[in-house]
Amino acid sequence: MSVGEAVGAVSVGADLTEAVAVLVCGSRLPRHDSSANLEAGVDGLLGSHPRIDGGRLELRLDETLARTRRFHTERVPAYRAYRRQRDELISQERRRLRLEEYQATPPGGFVRNRLVDEVYLPLVGANLARQLGTAGDGTNPDRMGLLLLVSPPGYGKTMLMEYVASRLGLVFVKVDGPSLGGAVTSLDPAAAPDAAARREIEKVSFALELGSNVLLYLDDIQHTAPELLEKFVPLCDTQRRMDGVWDGASRTYDLRGKRFAVCMAGNPYTESGGRFRVPDMLANRADVWNLGDVLSGRDDLFARSYLENAVTSNPVLAPLAGRERADLELLIQMAQGDSAARPDRLSHPYPPAELDQILAVLRKLVRVQQVVLAVNRAYIASAGQNDADRNEPPFLLQGSYRNMNRLAERIVPVMNDEELDALIADHYLAEAQTLTSGTEANLLRFAELCGALTPEQATRWAEVKARYRRSRE
Repeated sequence: MSVGEAVGAVSVGADLTEAVAVLVCGSRLPRHDSSANLEAGVDGLLGSHPRIDGGRLELRLDETLARTRRFHTERVPAYRAYRRQRDELISQERRRLRLEEYQATPPGGFVRNRLVDEVYLPLVGANLARQLGTAGDGTNPDRMGLLLLVSPPGYGKTMLMEYVASRLGLVFVKVDGPSLGGAVTSLDPAAAPDAAARREIEKVSFALELGSNVLLYLDDIQHTAPELLEKFVPLCDTQRRMDGVWDGASRTYDLRGKRFAVCMAGNPYTESGGRFRVPDMLANRADVWNLGDVLSGRDDLFARSYLENAVTSNPVLAPLAGRERADLELLIQMAQGDSAARPDRLSHPYPPAELDQILAVLRKLVRVQQVVLAVNRAYIASAGQNDADRNEPPFLLQGSYRNMNRLAERIVPVMNDEELDALIADHYLAEAQTLTSGTEANLLRFAELCGALTPEQATRWAEVKARYRRSRE
């Protein structure tokens, strides 16, 4: 039989290759008959793969082996090369965009105390509801607004907003005001005076480019130019539009209906000690809250928050952070001399020695709390006073959570009252020495707040105030 006849004797399909091999190789190719079935079909398959026809996949042994060999030697290496190149490109873009910086991760020292639960979160939540919208059919499509937090450094503004962003699943884009500086008035990165300012402008453009599920947080805006802040006005009203620059091209971003929120945080004073004022058009569109101010009817929660936040900073009190909140409240009451607070109401079994140490530290923290709160009240009152109405130099020392925590770190149970007073005085002496001006006046005012003015200091303080009044005339 000729080769042509042999080829015609088999179906033009899977057997063709085998028939050709038999005729070409003849007896040089060992072969024998086999009753094994070389073909099979799998039914009942679901999918859209090209090899599946009507829910059935046809398999043939010789074809399967050749195909899997091809898959192993060609397709798999090519796919792995593609994955390597893709991962390399993704890594390059991640490094370029610094995506890890935008993941909201509240610091371990964040304490969700009663003040946060009962005061700050409802205030912040009400504003973000207007900016992001709410779930359900009754949501308002006209999203607008701005959250403006004004307080001295160390009151937890950034920590609070990062916590909120993490709980809401928002991308947290934090723009650093000092890096922008007062010279930046444009959102064009090419016009930035230095690399640091350019990087912060790019963050704003990145947030606008993302468009949705974003919390844009501008920190320390007292270091920025009012002209720059005014560019955010259209973004904070019902227009929800803003001009920006991305990859060298100017764009107008329309964020109506998007989950996009804007928050700004600042200090009442600039770095030179002067008053900082938010542009009127921006302030009119903002909910303004002072985290350092005592909210009406919430004095006790505000004062208690100083003690609650300081727990993680002291090694003796740190274990309380992982226990029931009711235990901490009861221990604070015991340290304050509340006769109704008894150790048998504690949920955790405290050994007597540990309980004595905890109460000793808390009693000292209560004294520190009183001083820091007095400093905070004086700072807030001074910041809210018109310069023309002052009878004494501005008070720039701060009574923030940061001050409280720094003092709490250094308190030990065996410390006596004199050592505690010296610790507080040394802390604020160091704080006053960092001021650009008015160090002596601030220290004298601090001593007056603590009731520790000596006769010589009282005379000097009167002279300083008289000289200040004369300079204002």
